[in-house]
Amino acid sequence: MCFMSMIQNEFGCMVFGDAEMRQRLPKEIYRSLRKTIETGCELDHGVSGVVASAMKDWALEKGATHYTHWFQPMTGITAEKHDSFLCPTGDGEAIAEFSSKDLKRGEPDASSFPSGGLRTTFEARGYTAWDPTSYAFIKDKTLCVPTAFFSYGGEALDKKTPLLRSMEAVNIQALRILRLFGNTTTKRVITTVGPEQEYFLVDKDIHDKRKDLVYTGRTLYGAMPPKGQELEDHYFGTIKPRVKAYMEDLNNELWHLGVYAKTEHNEAAPAQHELAPVFTNTNIATDHNQLTMEIMKKVALRNGLVCILHEKPFAGVNGSGKHNNWSLATDDGINLLEPGDTPYENAQFLLFLAAVIAGVDEYQDLLRVSAASAGNDHRLGASEAPPAILSIFLGDQLTGVLDAIENENEYENMQKTKMRVGVTVLPAFSKDLTDRNRTSPFAFTGNKFEFRMLGSAFSIAESNIILNTIAAEQLSRFADRLESAESFTDELHQIIKTTIKDHKRIIFNGNNYTDAWEKEAEKRGLSNLKTTADALPHFKTEKSIALFEKHRIFTRTEVMSRYEILVENYCKVLNIEALTMIDMARKNIIPACEKYAGMIAKTAANMKTVGISVEAETTALTRLSGLLLSMYRQTETLEKVSNGMKKFADNTELSCYCRDTLIPAMNSLREVADELETIVGEEYWPYPTYGSLLFGVC
Repeated sequence: MCFMSMIQNEFGCMVFGDAEMRQRLPKEIYRSLRKTIETGCELDHGVSGVVASAMKDWALEKGATHYTHWFQPMTGITAEKHDSFLCPTGDGEAIAEFSSKDLKRGEPDASSFPSGGLRTTFEARGYTAWDPTSYAFIKDKTLCVPTAFFSYGGEALDKKTPLLRSMEAVNIQALRILRLFGNTTTKRVITTVGPEQEYFLVDKDIHDKRKDLVYTGRTLYGAMPPKGQELEDHYFGTIKPRVKAYMEDLNNELWHLGVYAKTEHNEAAPAQHELAPVFTNTNIATDHNQLTMEIMKKVALRNGLVCILHEKPFAGVNGSGKHNNWSLATDDGINLLEPGDTPYENAQFLLFLAAVIAGVDEYQDLLRVSAASAGNDHRLGASEAPPAILSIFLGDQLTGVLDAIENENEYENMQKTKMRVGVTVLPAFSKDLTDRNRTSPFAFTGNKFEFRMLGSAFSIAESNIILNTIAAEQLSRFADRLESAESFTDELHQIIKTTIKDHKRIIFNGNNYTDAWEKEAEKRGLSNLKTTADALPHFKTEKSIALFEKHRIFTRTEVMSRYEILVENYCKVLNIEALTMIDMARKNIIPACEKYAGMIAKTAANMKTVGISVEAETTALTRLSGLLLSMYRQTETLEKVSNGMKKFADNTELSCYCRDTLIPAMNSLREVADELETIVGEEYWPYPTYGSLLFGVC
């Protein structure tokens, strides 16, 4: 089938989307449902029953046998409980049934999901509720209905519920601003997102021989091979046949599910790749990204590969991030972060830009929290990802505009010039007014902001909850001032000017990777929360709680519960890694090194009996013996440190212990093991090496 035929006939074929609803629903029901989707109004009574019936008929025609409420608990992955459509009739027969109640509400056992102390284990009831703004789809013969997940007391237990709340908050405040500018036609403002997803592909047979990859998703030991990414020959390089076959398989799966997978290429590190979708609204983009990560893993296994989404699976080469491209748009097609040809004269754009600048500066700690995890700590701050310091890149043009406004100067508009490279046959095109800054954690890229701190395994929900909320807060403050101002124009100018002056410390257009920037950021008073243990407490400050409660994103109770979930997860991940290191050291690495040492000793003894010098063997044994002794001791130390975690009842104290004591002990053990790997014969080393992992897929 040609590509055009596939798009026309198969794209979204497993989605109960707008075309299916328009065809299968009565006109009045369809209009009512569309009104809810487009405006966020409450669903009319009676709609859900008709939708459920049509959805069931469609799903059965597609071969579905079961349905599930598909939700996003605080585990970081999706969850689903399957029920068949089968319903007994009482006479020994059965029919297929899917009622309004089945569609609207589910009751999963909530006791085993993370709740951060919101409920005890015996309080098991929780609810899933249909989200009509995100389309249902079929996966593995199961109708998946996107839902929110909350407790018996109404507290959010998932990532979708607060995300929807934050989208509504920014919509309310942005509409206030638009009305002040005389816009009476826009009915809704949405945030849009395009998350670029980085990942590694390794051969499954090789992967499965590594306990660390199987248990933790990253290599806890591993010496660098002679070649890594030094030659920069992998980035945008020719895609290997086996990887290309995987990408084609993945695209087909995602396109059938209505995911706008568009861009694919090799990333910087060997075995690393990227997939990027077309932008869509934040709720759907979040659902799609969760689905994408799941499908990526499933398709990899089908192709004899493993897709690794850990932020730093291999030391010594680039880790994987997820670039969250965020913007604001109206329901009638206006991008509110589009500067236009004359941004100096575009007051509406400048006001929305000022709101984002102020929000990122004032709540930089919260944005850092949204990118905090044990895995991402290995990546942030290396010369492959932004540092743990928040800053905004605006580029020359916008920085010049803001400087002119702050200083009350005339702005000389920058003019686009033609690119000239000295080759006449190349087509002429306009040069962009600013360069890209790949080192910036929060960069303006034309008509959107690219938040580059997220780790590859993250749900994008948390970061977009924060971005939406801090934007809503600043827009709320601006609207309050403008609505009460005697002169709208004067107050507008004053807001933009003072916001630029008060928050310009967050703007930095230089190289974020340098030590000089870290020192400069400290002078500016910017936060540098280097680890997750440093960052997480900022989520539960009184300032943060006040922000969330004002815009009804989280209650105080929900904030505290999420903090407990996040900090507990951090500690659990590190403990699993430590226990895995101990297991690998004692059961595999140390015995292998002893066996290798024994072989050298036996060889030396044989050589000595015939009068051959054994100086080299003696030197090798001395080095091996010293490293083995160190390995024994470091393993014992790590075990004691890991056992020491049991004495902490407070998770905050435990996270600091992990940061200050457990991680250094893990690093010390790894350092010895990696040195041993470089001197032990390859046939003796118990695990596949970095070389086979990074270069094992052809």
